[in-house]
Amino acid sequence: MIILGIDPGTATTGFGVIKKTKKELFCLGYGAIITSPDFSDAERLRQLFNELNLVIRHYEPDILAVERLYFFKNSKTAMTVSQAKGVILLAGVKKNLPIFEFTPLQVKTAITGYGRADKSQMQKMVQVLLSLDKLPKPDDAADALGVAICYARSIG
Repeated sequence: MIILGIDPGTATTGFGVIKKTKKELFCLGYGAIITSPDFSDAERLRQLFNELNLVIRHYEPDILAVERLYFFKNSKTAMTVSQAKGVILLAGVKKNLPIFEFTPLQVKTAITGYGRADKSQMQKMVQVLLSLDKLPKPDDAADALGVAICYARSIG
C-alpha cells in the first residue's frame, strides 16, 4: 500500500510518500510544494493543485492522509490554509483516493507516543521509523511523512 501524507499550507505544502508492507514502512519520497508570495491567492492555489497532481501521478498512492486543521491564532492564516486544504482534498477526490484526516495530536501520538512532542522529536522519530540516512527536511515534509506513518500505524 502506498500512502501520500500531506501537511497543508499555502506558502509551503509538505508531502511524504511511504510504502507499507506487512512488516515494514519504506520512504518512497518527500518534499515541499512552495508557492511564491508574489502570486495571488488564486494563482498559489492553482500551482498547489497542479504540482500535487504531478506528485499523485508520479507515486500513484492508494491513500491520501491529510493533517486536519483545528486551531489557529491568526484568522488570516487559518483561511488561506483552509483554502489550500480544500484544493488538496479536491485533488485527491478527482483521483478517487480514499482520504483520511488526522489532528496533529493524533500524528504526534502515533509517531512518538506523546501528543506534545516537539518538531525535533518528530523529525528524529520519522527518521528512525523510515530508516532514513538523514533527518527529513523541510519540517513540512517531515510532518507529511508523519501523517502518512500515522495512517499506516493506526488504520492501514
